[in-house]
Amino acid sequence: MSANPIIRHPGPGCVVEFMQGNAPTLAWVLEEQSGKLRLYTLNKRETKLPAVRLLPWSGPALVPDVSRGDIDAELQRRHEARQAIETSLDVVELWDMVQGEVPAAPAQWFAEMVFQDPDVDQVAAMGRALLACKSHYKFQPPEFVILDPETVERKQTEQERERIRQQLISSGRDFLRAVWDGKSPQQPDPETAANLKELLLTLIADPECAEAGPVWRELRKGFPDTPHLPLLLAQKWGAVPDHYNFHLDQAGYRRGNDWSAIHADEIAQQLRAVEALGAPQATGFVSIDSASTRDIDDAFHLEAHSQGGFRLRLALANPAFAWDFGGPLDKDVFDRATSIYLPEGSLHMMPEELGINGYSLLQETVRPGMVLDFHLDEKGRMQDCAISLQAVRVEQNITYEQAEEAIEGESSPQWGAMVVMAAQVGELLRQARIERGAVVIDRPDPEVILHEDGGATRVEVVMKPATPKAQVLVSEMMILANEAVSIWATERGLGLYHRTQDFTLPKEYAGLWTDPHEIFSIVKQFGPSLLEVEPRPHRGLGLQSYAPSTSPLRRYPDLVNCAQIGHFLAHGHAKWTKDEMEAMRPRAGGPAGSRRTGAALPPALLEAGILPPDAQNPARGRGRGRLRQFHHPGHSRVADICSGGQETHGRQVSSGHVVHGQFWSGRSPDERNSGGRGTGSLIRCFPLHLKAKKPDVSSCGGKKRRAFQTADKGLIVALP
Repeated sequence: MSANPIIRHPGPGCVVEFMQGNAPTLAWVLEEQSGKLRLYTLNKRETKLPAVRLLPWSGPALVPDVSRGDIDAELQRRHEARQAIETSLDVVELWDMVQGEVPAAPAQWFAEMVFQDPDVDQVAAMGRALLACKSHYKFQPPEFVILDPETVERKQTEQERERIRQQLISSGRDFLRAVWDGKSPQQPDPETAANLKELLLTLIADPECAEAGPVWRELRKGFPDTPHLPLLLAQKWGAVPDHYNFHLDQAGYRRGNDWSAIHADEIAQQLRAVEALGAPQATGFVSIDSASTRDIDDAFHLEAHSQGGFRLRLALANPAFAWDFGGPLDKDVFDRATSIYLPEGSLHMMPEELGINGYSLLQETVRPGMVLDFHLDEKGRMQDCAISLQAVRVEQNITYEQAEEAIEGESSPQWGAMVVMAAQVGELLRQARIERGAVVIDRPDPEVILHEDGGATRVEVVMKPATPKAQVLVSEMMILANEAVSIWATERGLGLYHRTQDFTLPKEYAGLWTDPHEIFSIVKQFGPSLLEVEPRPHRGLGLQSYAPSTSPLRRYPDLVNCAQIGHFLAHGHAKWTKDEMEAMRPRAGGPAGSRRTGAALPPALLEAGILPPDAQNPARGRGRGRLRQFHHPGHSRVADICSGGQETHGRQVSSGHVVHGQFWSGRSPDERNSGGRGTGSLIRCFPLHLKAKKPDVSSCGGKKRRAFQTADKGLIVALP
């Protein structure tokens, strides 16, 4: 049997190839009749096939009258020879060589580029190799189209996508099954493990992710229909901690400070500007904060006024001092929108180098500040307020507990007399607001503490030490400052962001409320709190206007307001017109479809289309419930970001309470709570007898039943 040229019309005894199962298959022609062939294949089976289905490299033509054993041997020899030749061919390199030569050519033309006078086995091997290289060639019988570079790049991406999907499905399903069953399976290869982890994290952030859906449907076959299955699998695998706050992922809020690394140059530039301030222009201030607070954005100094009453100076942090609005760092801070304070830690709106260092009013440091200089009469009524930009120095950072001890006469520090006087002014300010219709809600302030216990996280809920007078002191000063800023700006036609709550509130609602049932009855009558450019009343606070400006390190609207005021003071005109302020006004909520952001994601997984389209740009990640919910002047509500993201509704924790897991972040008071700064304060906490997921509330008579309904609707409640 010797090699022969390609046979155009194969008959009995001819070796041919045809496509079977997306791969070329060798066969021997036993019979030909009117264009129909009876074939004997390499796998020792007979089949019938139209001649038009043959691949265009038939041959050689051999002696037809031979035994089946001889046919088997010949087909096997040809198969091995062609397979060996195919393995030696580099058709991608050949594609580079033939670019621009011809648009398409038969397999023999390509074989002649590599072999001199190629035989049929070499031509067939070339054809096989070209068929397998679908990214560079397209088979249009009898020729192969040479694809252009753009098409090749697209097809390579598609092939890589399919490879990753198949690898994830084939390796990932068994691995995840073993993980779910509590076994310790061998880890997948590093690439598959990284892509599988990224897939789970993407689904944790967005359970409805359309791009991940097809792969996930294959992977989850055989698993129970369990809520949060990706989260549970990731926890069992160890890809995320047992106590994992997945709500942050769903909000697109990146943890830690790594997100700011790409802004290192701009951060350093701002720090240099702060260091160049020189000697302070305003001194004598003290700040009152929680012991753990590092982003200190206000301090005060109080003394008797020469004309009677009080002189109160408030120093506010001024991060707008060297801020590049519209720059890359500003865009990322705008997306973060607010700082968040949770039991597992604090998440800062600003880079930590700026928010808890460079612009924070730390004691015995010089910082850029905005100073509000008040003259208050003997009843705490504002007579005058001057605003200026000054370099300030805070003499002492003190805690609420230290301030409370001084107010109660339990200690006599150097600043003690001033704090005692400030507490008196705070009471005067609150009483004046109540007389103007303010609704003041006073509630217990529970603290959620996380304990690491042998790898597990134990949740404890305790009541914070009561510091009511110190809380009132600070909260009333902040309300006064935000009211004064609004009045000052309105008089000058300066546009600011105002927190408004303009609705009709019965006069009898004005006052201080502590009973949870009464609180429920009142709060449910409140209208929505809005962020608007035009000043309007804030009925809950008892103010005609209110422009949040006291937390520029923690809330983006406050940062904008400080920048607007500072620009007016420095240049005599606004930085933004009211129309421009309206155009960039942060709005609550966001587009549907959350996404995970943060660490760099594997390029292969991005290219595979398993991640959302704009996950490639984590700096812009926003999603459902993104943290742009400036609902209240003193607190930024982060809906359903609970302690570690655990669904603790209906679960008993060590303190004997049930934690639903909604928290308030921020510092100053709002229309529902005008006392205290409550960082990470729990707002749903109710007795153990209501711990069931679906409690029999009918067994709880009267007020207790109403109180449970209050808690279930997320209102601020403290049951006895």
